[in-house]
Formats: sequence, C-alpha cells, structure tokens
Amino acid sequence: MSSSLSAVLRPLTRAVTYTRWLHLLIATVAGVLTGFLRSEALYSGAWVWLWYVVLPVPLLLLAALIPAVRRVEGLQAQLLLVPGPHGPEERATSGISTSPSASWRDRGRTAGWLLLRLTTGVALTALTVQLPFLSVAFARAAVGLRTHLRDLPSIDAPHWWYGLLVPLPLVVLLAVVVAAGSLTAAAARRLLGPSAAERLATLEARTERMLEHNRLAQELHDSIGHALTVTVVQAGAARAAGSAEFTDRALAAIEETGRQALDDLERALRLLREDAPRPADRPTLTDAARLLESARAAGSQVRAELSGPLDALPGPVSREGYRMVQEALTNVLRHAGPVPVSVRIAAADDALELDVRNPLPRTPAPRGAAGRGLRGIRERATLLGGEATTGPGDDGEWRVYARLPLGPGGAAPTSLKRRAPRACRESRGCFPASP
Repeated sequence: MSSSLSAVLRPLTRAVTYTRWLHLLIATVAGVLTGFLRSEALYSGAWVWLWYVVLPVPLLLLAALIPAVRRVEGLQAQLLLVPGPHGPEERATSGISTSPSASWRDRGRTAGWLLLRLTTGVALTALTVQLPFLSVAFARAAVGLRTHLRDLPSIDAPHWWYGLLVPLPLVVLLAVVVAAGSLTAAAARRLLGPSAAERLATLEARTERMLEHNRLAQELHDSIGHALTVTVVQAGAARAAGSAEFTDRALAAIEETGRQALDDLERALRLLREDAPRPADRPTLTDAARLLESARAAGSQVRAELSGPLDALPGPVSREGYRMVQEALTNVLRHAGPVPVSVRIAAADDALELDVRNPLPRTPAPRGAAGRGLRGIRERATLLGGEATTGPGDDGEWRVYARLPLGPGGAAPTSLKRRAPRACRESRGCFPASP
C-alpha cells in the first residue's frame, strides 16, 4: 500500500512536473495577447478561453514558417520538458532537435507543435484558474456561506459536507498537470524530434569522430611502437657490442628516435584538444629518409629505391604511405631483428606502390604478435581505395606490399571521407562488430 502511494505521489516531488506546467502556461500568453484584439471576448464568460485558442492560430501558422522558431521551441522544450541535467550531452540525447527548420516537413511539424501546445496550454490554464476557485467555493459552502463565484455554478444551500469536496478539485488539477506534461513531452519528441536528414547528419558526424579516434590510435601505435622498437634494438645491440663508439652511435639514434616520437605524441594530443588547430606537419613520404636512417641505425642493412614525384602526391596518400612504411620497418625490427631490408617506394601517374621485403626470421613469431600493425596497414590501404597484402612469399622473404590509387576514384580528401565508413565496416577496424 505504501509503495503504491509512493508511486502516485512521486511525480509531485519531481521538479520536471512543475517546469512542464510552466511550459504549458507560457503557451497561453499568445492567446491572451491576441484576446485584447477583441475586447468583448474578455467579458464573455467561459467563452473567453475558446477565443484564446482560436485568435492566435493565424499568427502561429505564420511563425511556423520562420526557421528559427523551431530552434527556439526545441530549446525551450529541452529545458522545461526533459528531466535531469541539461548539459550538451544530455540535450543531444533528449530526442528533441534544436536545429532550424530545413524543409517544409519541418515547418509543418513545427506548426502542429505550436497548435498542440496552444490548445493544451489554454485548457490547462483554464483548469489552473478555475479549479482552485471551485475549492474556495466548496470551503465557503462548508462554513455556511452561499457562493456566487464568477463562471461557476452558485451554491445556494451550503452544508458542512461540502468540506469533504475541498481537496477534490486540487487533486484533479495535479493529476491533469502530470498527465498533460507527460503527453506534451512525448509529443515534443515526435513533432520537434530530428528529421531523417538531421539523424543522417548526426550519424555521419559520429562516424567521422570514430574514424578520427581510430586514426589517432593507429598514429600512436605506429609512431610510438616504431620508436620503442628502435630503442630496444639499439640498446640491446649496444650492450652486446661492448664498443664505446658503437654505444655512442646507439645513444644518438635513441635520442633522435625518442625526440621524433615525442613530436608525434604532441601532434596526436593536439588533435584531441577541440580548441586546438589541426596540425599540418604530419610526416609524409618526402620524410622517408628519416625512417630509413632509423632502421639503419638499428643495425639493418636497408636497400632503398625511391622513384617518382613523391612531393606531388596527395596529402592523404603521402601521410598514410609514410605510416605504412614505418609500420613495415617496425615489424621487421620487432620480429626479424637487424636483417637486410629492401624498400621500394614508387610514385606513378595512377598509383603509389610500396614494397618492403626482408628475410623470414628463423624463429616464427608468436601467433597474433604482428596482427595489429599489419591489420593497420591493410586498413589504411582500404580507406584510401587501394589494397595491401602482407605475408611470406615463395622466395623465402616476408613481404608487405601496398598499392594506393591516385586517380579520380582514389584518395583525394573528399573521396577518403566518402569511402571511409564502408571501408571501416568491411575491415572491422573502426567500429565494433555488430552483436
């Protein structure tokens, strides 16, 4: 019994009940203001409430044509109809849009909302005014006074039992307030909710954020992983060599690699700060010599072949190509050690080819040890509209090969954005797998 009573009384303890009440009372303002256009309507008894509903209709229909009205109504509905905190994240998940009208469908839904809010608001305002007076009439009749309150039936035969009816109008009023508030909030989500175009735009923005986070994770994995791999190999080689001269060279290479890794880390952190400009100094294939020297400093014999106009490559291709070569060299140092490596970077008119080869290690790498980095290479190639293959070849070498198109269907920045969501779904690298 107590739990049932608590459930009935709980809405009366919530602030949103009273903010919804206020929201509906505000809707009557338009009716009251236009009611002054017909002075006799103010003295026509209960019919005044009907005028408050009818007179503002033309003005509301005209207001619905203004795109900003939908935004104003959406903001007001979010603040007064939706319970809980009202921060940006909570408002974004409220189901109520704050975007201006972008189509005639949006304007039609806004008009329907304005008319519904006006009708409901005027009806609730009438009850808010009349029902408390009815309680007063019952109280007067309970103490033996005749009542002739305006717009209410007169009580010519007062009696004490009218006192039992005093709380009834107030209970009815509170029940109507709770029900009208809940129904209005549900109607707001339908009539002021995001349109199909807005939902699509929100989904695309969310997809872009997920792609950006995935790219940053891959950037950190490639750059920091490369730096740590080179550092470990250099430190181990210096300890095994027992040569002061080699140790000095190894320490210099570790210092330079660490400095580059710190620059990459700072660049990634700047991207995560919303108020910071996007850095434009990400390394490209024109900086490939830095990678090759790093691998040579780690003890590998690197034979490089660079051809074609690398400085004329599109930005996305050049930047992602750099990371792919970096990950391929990191994979060599991590799993094969300082072995001879062949690197070919060839830029042609229609495609960029990357080819990194090294002898297979004598001891096979543990299962899954190289999965993340090599999968990242394939993901980058897919996002750019190309393809990449990794694995042992028939000649006893491990090969990482990628071909990135440069034509109209290739890797221009706009094309990259357009192809990214599908590519991520295919490679399962940007989104969690569907349940």
